[in-house]
Amino acid sequence: MLVRFENTQGVDLYKRKPHRCLIFLLLWLGSIGSIAQAQLKAQSHAKVQAQVTAEAANIKPLMQVKKIDPQVFYVQGVSEMGSSANQNFISNAGFVVTPAGVVVVDALGSPELARRLLAEIRKITKKRIHTVVLTHYHADHIYGLQVFKEAGARIVAHTAAREYLFSDTAKLRLEVSRQELWPWIDEKTRLVPADVWLTGPQSLHIGGIQFDIAPVGPSHTAEDLVVYLPQKKVLFAGDLVFRNRIPYVGQADSKHWIEALQNLLTFDTQWVIPGHGPISNDPKGDMTLTRDYLIYLRESMGRAANEMEPFDSAYAKTDWTKFEKMPLFKPANRMNAYNTYLLMEQESK
Repeated sequence: MLVRFENTQGVDLYKRKPHRCLIFLLLWLGSIGSIAQAQLKAQSHAKVQAQVTAEAANIKPLMQVKKIDPQVFYVQGVSEMGSSANQNFISNAGFVVTPAGVVVVDALGSPELARRLLAEIRKITKKRIHTVVLTHYHADHIYGLQVFKEAGARIVAHTAAREYLFSDTAKLRLEVSRQELWPWIDEKTRLVPADVWLTGPQSLHIGGIQFDIAPVGPSHTAEDLVVYLPQKKVLFAGDLVFRNRIPYVGQADSKHWIEALQNLLTFDTQWVIPGHGPISNDPKGDMTLTRDYLIYLRESMGRAANEMEPFDSAYAKTDWTKFEKMPLFKPANRMNAYNTYLLMEQESK
């Protein structure tokens, strides 16, 4: 290739400065190579995304409907942290079939999970989805909500959730989930407000079944609700009760959480569907276990906070043997303890 340049005096730069031409040629070739590399990377990334989507679609966590009585059913999420691999199926949901339609408690952690749950409900009944009651607005319980809304359901939740739902925190959490839980949480996933915002206890009578909805927050969240079926002696406890795993404490008000559990222990309950973990036919024993864990956190971290002992030292000295064999102890317990330490510091002021 012959490249010629002339300056304003008409001097042939190719003849006078051949190394300049060589430098130009090398830079030009380098730019072409960079563009080609970028195109190859983009194509490779697209192929990887397509492959991940195909693989994820073929790997579905088992969703098995479990029957409590002829009208009451639930599905149980896995005892894991939410991920693309498990479609964020880490929480429980229940449903009650009545002559007037189906009442669902919680909407699971992704639209795909909600579609799968809806398909399972359709295997049992063709009745419409009448109402969805949300025990709280954490992501693993609400990201499937749009599917039930599109199916015509009325959404019921506690009004305290509105502050979170319309906050930047909720929007940011959804953006993060679109990355961490892709492809199950994507740009089409949206936050859905309730149609009915409760401010206090309310009893719904749907198809002859009584649903006593009781606010129990601020506990695990400000907007916690439980759903009690007195005719069935069934309690949907939301995340006030965790079974076979360490509870997620987050920014909870653990003092009121303990008080709420004390109140739930007075219910005439045969079955408790927790927010996470298997159904309980020993309500007092399982609610007591969650309560005792919270009490232990407050006692151990409260003592350290009062004595102004650094958290790392306090955590290392605390005897966790009663809880350390429970699923999710390693990823959850230290953060639970730290949040409780901060809470106890605040309470002591």
